[in-house]
Amino acid sequence: MLLAIDCGNTNTVFSIWDGSSFIATWRTATEWQRTADQYYVWLSSLMKFQQLDVEITDVIISSTVPRVVFNLRVFADRYFNTRPLVVGKPECALPVDVRVDEGTAVGPDRLVNTVAGHDLYGGDLIVVDFGTATTFDVVASDGAYVGGVIAPGVNLSLEALHNAAAALPHVDISKPQAVVGTNTVACMQSGVFWGYVGLVREICARIKAERDRDMKVISTGGLAPLFQQAVTLFDEYQDELTMHGLTVIHKYNKECAEQ
Repeated sequence: MLLAIDCGNTNTVFSIWDGSSFIATWRTATEWQRTADQYYVWLSSLMKFQQLDVEITDVIISSTVPRVVFNLRVFADRYFNTRPLVVGKPECALPVDVRVDEGTAVGPDRLVNTVAGHDLYGGDLIVVDFGTATTFDVVASDGAYVGGVIAPGVNLSLEALHNAAAALPHVDISKPQAVVGTNTVACMQSGVFWGYVGLVREICARIKAERDRDMKVISTGGLAPLFQQAVTLFDEYQDELTMHGLTVIHKYNKECAEQ
């Protein structure tokens, strides 16, 4: 069994892949201080609760937080007796090219999303990921990662409003009933919601115009379905895009090792 770990700035997702589907997925807050032993106690308890008696033989990690990788490596080695693949490290090969400026470090999550998007939908894609940041990844016709856009995340923007303006409360993002708000919360929700609808639409339109071709727009991340309620922003929504990409990269590296 493969244990796929996607460590983001806010949350870390653990999924068990049996070769054809994910049989279990769990989410925890990302904390760089968490030790290998703490990871194992947490994960083994959840597996026992769900009565999962499986043997983890392989581990693959994608992490946008470099400080957590060491303890995750120790976790895989100590408790599953396996050296994990870490996306972005030289020993982890990718089935697609990365065409960016020399010396540029591309986030592992963006590379994984590129691999997953190409595997599921082919080339000429824009992958929009609603995470701590809202990212737009451009996938060429041959599957190569050719750059993208980074914007502040939705919840990050709301936190910034709350923290920088004493009179503005903390609010949750939701689709407002009307564009014009009649109270402070409704005004903030409308500004963020419709502002991000406009941001996504405009950036995707400009990417398509710059590349002079039609491109499929794929969304992922927890808030993507919320924005899809407003207008047709995306051609497809894929909840497990990043995790799917990790399974594709793992399979590719296994095949390379056997050749």
